[in-house]
Amino acid sequence: MNTFWLKLAGGAVLVVGAIVLIGVLASSDKSGRTPEPRPEPKQKTIYDQWDEDEKRLKAEPQLKEPPVTQVPPSKPVQPLQPPTQVEPPKPQFEKLGMEDEIQAQRLLNYAVQERKMGRLPAVKLGYKKMLEHCRQIIQRWPESEYAFKAKRLIADIPERYHKMYNIAPEEVDLGNLK
Repeated sequence: MNTFWLKLAGGAVLVVGAIVLIGVLASSDKSGRTPEPRPEPKQKTIYDQWDEDEKRLKAEPQLKEPPVTQVPPSKPVQPLQPPTQVEPPKPQFEKLGMEDEIQAQRLLNYAVQERKMGRLPAVKLGYKKMLEHCRQIIQRWPESEYAFKAKRLIADIPERYHKMYNIAPEEVDLGNLK
């Protein structure tokens, strides 16, 4: 019987086995496991963006810079005291009656929902309805917190739409608030 072919087949099996063994050892880490692929970062959806916008745009107003208080030089210097937690001052807005509060809140919610619709590329009117609601809030309750939030909504519209919707600089001026 011819053992030449048998020896050749055995050698081929040995070579293939060695290649597989080298590949497994080269790709595994020290614990013998193969490394798991890194998870790709989750892509943001329009719903994630809407949630972020709603949180940011409906947030409580805050001062950009706290007011600077000057200590008169005639006061004697007091010994150092441990620092205390001082809450930053909050801006003061006109208080609305219950009916006005409900109407302003309703209009602001409509404006936020219309802004969500305006962000969609297929919507033809874009930010028009949102601007109508915001301008109505600013006109009816100019010194209220809702007027500030409406201005914040208008200021958040991309710059390329300002001329298209005739947005005046006064409509986006937030003053010392953010």
